[in-house]
Amino acid sequence: MAKHVGVKLPDDLYAAIQNGIVGVLATFSEKEIPHTTPVNTLYPKGRESILLAIHKDHTGYHNMVWQKKVMLCFLDAPDIAYSVLGRAGVVRAPSLVHPLVNIVRIDIIDIKCDRSALCRIDAGIRWAYTCAEAEELSKALLEELKELSRVL
Repeated sequence: MAKHVGVKLPDDLYAAIQNGIVGVLATFSEKEIPHTTPVNTLYPKGRESILLAIHKDHTGYHNMVWQKKVMLCFLDAPDIAYSVLGRAGVVRAPSLVHPLVNIVRIDIIDIKCDRSALCRIDAGIRWAYTCAEAEELSKALLEELKELSRVL
């Protein structure tokens, strides 16, 4: 059963985002076609916003720019299960790190906890870098997000 949490990131989710949790970004196209994608370059900007680095040609990015409303789903141990409804806005285009990546701020509209009385989340999305260059780029983008979270 879902439980309304509010508009501020709870402690466990805030820490998980700071520590590199993968979220699933959900958007809708102009033709109302749903689109989901895992995202791993996220960083909290305080308790009421999340910064996201995303490729400027990605379908999810185009949908965010058009529609503004997005949903992020987070599942990870120890029993982190949240859905975050937010309003997206571009804050830096392009990123200082890569000319094809833009930075988006998602201002939180609502958060619901999706924990179940019947089961618990023991693990979330697992991933690994495809190469050393991908790891270097992701880490540089996360550093940019951390810096932006302090100055925005």
